[in-house]
Amino acid sequence: MRINPELCIRCRGEYNLCGLAYCPILVNKWTLRRIKPLEGKQDVNGSSPPSVMVGRLGYPKVRVYPATPPTHGNTSWLEEPRVWLNMRLEDFLSSRLTLIRGSIAFNINDPRNPPRQLHDIQVMAISSGPVDAELTLAKPIKGNVTLNEQEPPIGPSAPLRSIKLSTTPQPTRAVEKAYSDVDLKANDAVWMLYGSGIDVHVISRLMSIGAIGRGRARRLVPTRWSITAVDEEVSNRLIDKVKDYPELSEYRVYVRRSNSNLFLGILAPHTWLYEWGEAWWPGSTWNTWGSEPVVEVDAEGYWGRDTYPSIGGCYYAARLAAAEALNSMRRQAAVILWREIYPGFNIPVGVWFVRENARAMFKGEYTSFSSLDEALKFASSQLKLPLAKWASKSYVLRRLREARLL
Repeated sequence: MRINPELCIRCRGEYNLCGLAYCPILVNKWTLRRIKPLEGKQDVNGSSPPSVMVGRLGYPKVRVYPATPPTHGNTSWLEEPRVWLNMRLEDFLSSRLTLIRGSIAFNINDPRNPPRQLHDIQVMAISSGPVDAELTLAKPIKGNVTLNEQEPPIGPSAPLRSIKLSTTPQPTRAVEKAYSDVDLKANDAVWMLYGSGIDVHVISRLMSIGAIGRGRARRLVPTRWSITAVDEEVSNRLIDKVKDYPELSEYRVYVRRSNSNLFLGILAPHTWLYEWGEAWWPGSTWNTWGSEPVVEVDAEGYWGRDTYPSIGGCYYAARLAAAEALNSMRRQAAVILWREIYPGFNIPVGVWFVRENARAMFKGEYTSFSSLDEALKFASSQLKLPLAKWASKSYVLRRLREARLL
């Protein structure tokens, strides 16, 4: 069966638009080889980073997956995206696939009065460091792993019979407060935790496992949803602050290259505008069978957007990085963020890859210009795709050019 390359860009392993019962991109032989040594395990004893995932199939009854590698010690780096950023992609994938999951079903409303096993999983999830855990599985694990565009990869699973924690989890003071405060709304808890220095990766885990929010409203949230919800909530609040700052006085171009990806950011003197674009080369993850690069762009004006971007959660992950950067400058600007994905990057690793690369890019050096044309000329020298192709899709460039004519 020949698959239309455009379907893969639209689907990204989510909707089976090709008509197959499985995504041939996600069923990857490289991945299956990496987890072969783990197959057959039934009792797993190790130090969880901590790691917990919540699935979405069967909603409102969903499966919760506490996970641990079969090793003890300081495993916290297995849940630290800023550490992953400095790893070779192969090493990152290999390490994440050592996280063995136990699978247990709960109703999404169970966090309001959690049964014992869910309570133990929540206690593990709020810890600020590794927790020694023993997972007893109902049957030996097989080669099923989680790979998708939203969540970080995670290793194989089997039904969970029991979980036993042998060390006392130690949450930070801010996390303990959010967990204990049953009158604090979830979105306010997210902002409070972020302001206390808790990274969005951790906050999304707390939201996912139902550890924050008003007591009568707490619920389990599929991990892929909680990741985007936290990125969106935090960036919304930061953008509200950014809109009160004066406009940037120059054009800035940022460039970062990482693991067969190019990230390029342009900040322009203007009120808040934002766009995120991706160009997938033939031989990259979502353009495996294409013959030319496929470009997608989503954008928003000053007042934001009222529909979910077709480009997915990467839109909000990158928007968070841009909002953080502008907030730290105490300036507002129009933001163009483009990503080119080249052959060799052919396994989905999660939106953390976009968020952390965009964060690192904005913390790095930039080149400043006095005009839009100069900035675009420099940007063109960094991009592989012709600037005209990017420009034909760009909402923010069109707005900036219109503003020059006024």
